[in-house]
Amino acid sequence: MSLESEVQALRQVPMFRDVDKGRLKLLAFTSDRVRFSEGQFIFKRGDASDAAYVILEGEAHVLVDTPAGPLKVTDFHVYDIMGEMGVLAEIPRSASIRAATNLMVLRIDKQVFLELLQQFPQIAIAIMRELAHRLERTTARLAEVAQLSDTRLITE
Repeated sequence: MSLESEVQALRQVPMFRDVDKGRLKLLAFTSDRVRFSEGQFIFKRGDASDAAYVILEGEAHVLVDTPAGPLKVTDFHVYDIMGEMGVLAEIPRSASIRAATNLMVLRIDKQVFLELLQQFPQIAIAIMRELAHRLERTTARLAEVAQLSDTRLITE
C-alpha cells in the first residue's frame, strides 16, 4: 500500500476527516503497516497499550474473558480505529482483539497518537463520541447476554 493510499484510507476514518493532508501524510509515514493472519491476536487483554490501530483491510473480533470462555462483544471493520481507549487512559488492554479475517492495520504509536490529539482537539471529541457509542452498544450486548443466560447483574 502506497503512502498516498494510506492517506486516503486515513481520510475515511471519521475522526481524521478534518485533518489536513500534510498531517495525514506524516501520520501515515510515521505509522507501521502490519499484517495479521486470520485467528492471530493483535493484542490480548492485559497487554501494554502502546499503540492505536486503524484497519485498512479485513475485520477483527473484540473478545472478553468470561467464566464460560471468550465472549465476542463486537467486531471492527475497515477504517475503524481500535486500541485507542488504553492509549488514552494509559491502562493495559481491557479486551483482546483477534483477526476475524486476514487483516492489514496501520499501527499508530502511542506518542504519535497523543500528539495528534493535542494538535487537533476535534479528534479527541470524535474519539469521546465513538467511545460513548461503543459503551452504549456494549451495554446493550451485555443485556442480551444476561437475558439469554437468565443472569442478573447486581450493582450497589
